[in-house]
Amino acid sequence: MTGLLPRTRPRRLTAKSPREQTWKHLSPLLRLLILTQLAFNIGFYAVLPFLAAHLGTVIGMAGWMVGFVLGLRTFSQQGLFVVGGWLVDRHGVRPVVLAGCVLRIAGFAWLGYARQTWAVIAAVLLIGFAAALFSPAVESEVARQAVVWEAQGRGPRTRVLALFFAAGQAGAFVGPLLGALLLAVDFRTACLAGAGVFVLVLAGHMRLMPQHIPGRVRTLQRGGLRALLRNRRFLALCCAYGTYLLAYNQLYLALPDEVQRVTGSQSALSWLFALSSLLVVLAQLPVTRWAGDRLDLRRSMTAGLLLVAAGFLVVAAARPADWTGIAGLLPAAGYVVLLTLGQMLIVPAARAWVPDLAEDGRLGLYTGALSSVSGLIVLIGSSATGSLLDLGLPAAVPWLVLAAIPALAVALVPHCHEGNESAAGTDRER
Repeated sequence: MTGLLPRTRPRRLTAKSPREQTWKHLSPLLRLLILTQLAFNIGFYAVLPFLAAHLGTVIGMAGWMVGFVLGLRTFSQQGLFVVGGWLVDRHGVRPVVLAGCVLRIAGFAWLGYARQTWAVIAAVLLIGFAAALFSPAVESEVARQAVVWEAQGRGPRTRVLALFFAAGQAGAFVGPLLGALLLAVDFRTACLAGAGVFVLVLAGHMRLMPQHIPGRVRTLQRGGLRALLRNRRFLALCCAYGTYLLAYNQLYLALPDEVQRVTGSQSALSWLFALSSLLVVLAQLPVTRWAGDRLDLRRSMTAGLLLVAAGFLVVAAARPADWTGIAGLLPAAGYVVLLTLGQMLIVPAARAWVPDLAEDGRLGLYTGALSSVSGLIVLIGSSATGSLLDLGLPAAVPWLVLAAIPALAVALVPHCHEGNESAAGTDRER
């Protein structure tokens, strides 16, 4: 990103674990934002994993309507990230985060009391749009602060972004456990508890988030979207990242089908999801530290995509044996482990790359666009990849095709250049 401090060779930190030493050197603002991500996901995942069952059993919605409502939530969140990012660039981080918290509180409270279809849809749209506001705000500021942190010689920027990602995964792990306990009362209690988490986040940001963050400049000029669409290297990064997300989405599509096949039920899914979350919480910082000492951003993303492809190949290699039971779950567990390791390399690298590719004052827009463009790729690609499982192909073929997608995406990853990246107007060919 033009105008940000150039990269310097990071100074090695001493002492304790990577997580402890990274946290110790963070600014108060970065600590606030990372804890915010933890709280966001605790509040969110205390409610949303149980929404489909609530809509179908308590509200009595038909299956197609449940799917439609869940799709609306995803669209109102991922699809509008670019809008939230534009608002951050124009109005600053603090007001957008506060507005997002208020909308999320209102959405969760409304969802807890909603009994009619229109009310449920309105509440779900509020919940999704709230995330489209505060997520680009928090993510873009963490990325910007990570660049400053790196320039001060404290370590690679990916280390900060990895801690941010691990905090989110910890929230995604704790949230459903909290929600399951609260569902012993009822769904409304879970919703109100989720709203209560965001009340605390709102209060914390009103008190601790500065009115003006040093170095953050509001951008009032128009034309940012046109420049973004001409930025071929950024769009290439979006496509590569979107391909990873499409592969990651198979945790909810291909993996349940495989678990059902080998065990006769999907009860083992929760254990595999827990395995993925715990791997990120425990290993994200060591993996990022290892990669930061050896790999640049392009090599990190390349290695991650190849690990994701290897995860699909593990299942493809085992399918002809037609194992069932515990033995049949081993390839699925291998897929989850390799996918998660790939994720730990890809996500911090992609997020760390955005500031280098963004225009001055447009970091929020570019951060939001990364999520929106990649989300569109997942939306388009999911129907195509999902159909692979229903075509009656030989057992290994769908998994081989799925392995080919992230492997081929390596060609999309743009090359790194030394120094600050140019903006769209001087964009270079890959």
